[in-house]
Amino acid sequence: MDFSEFKPLQKLANIMISYGLSVAVAESCTAGLMQNALSQATDSMSFFQGGLTVYNIGQKAKQLHVNPIEAESCNAVSKSIAEKMAKEVAQMFNSEIGVAITGYAREVTEQGIDSCYAYVAFYFKEGQMVSKRIKGDSELLQNEDQTIYTRKVLEYLLTELKKNPKE
Repeated sequence: MDFSEFKPLQKLANIMISYGLSVAVAESCTAGLMQNALSQATDSMSFFQGGLTVYNIGQKAKQLHVNPIEAESCNAVSKSIAEKMAKEVAQMFNSEIGVAITGYAREVTEQGIDSCYAYVAFYFKEGQMVSKRIKGDSELLQNEDQTIYTRKVLEYLLTELKKNPKE
C-alpha cells in the first residue's frame, strides 16, 4: 500500500519533527500497516521509533504486559487493552507518543463478531491518554478495512497533535 501521497501523513510528520516528538506503534488488526505507512513519510527516521505487530493474546501479554485474563474475556479487543498497548509500546521504544489499535478488520461469525470495529489509543508521555472506537465496513475485504483503520488512526493522531502539539 502506498501512503506516500496521503497528505495527513506528511502533515503529521512535519508536526512530529518540528516539535521533536517520536512515535511507536503497537498494532493488531492492521497487521503492520500503520508501521508501513509511517515509514513512508518524508524523514520518517526523525520521528518514527518502530513498532510491534501483536496479533494474538499471547503476544499482547508477553510483549506489552496486557493482563491475559482480561484479554481472554474480550479476545483482547477493548478500550482498556488498546490503552495498555499504547502506554507499553511508548515506554518500550522510549518515545513521546504510543499508538495502538486492536479490533476486527473482518467479521468473525463463529465468535459472534458480525461487524468490523477497532479500539485506538494514543498515549502521550506526560500521561495523557486518548482512545476511541472506530468502525470498519463488513462489506469490504479485510485489507480494505485495514487501510481504512490506518488512515483514520493517522488522521486522529494529527488532530490530537494540532490540539496540543507539545504533549
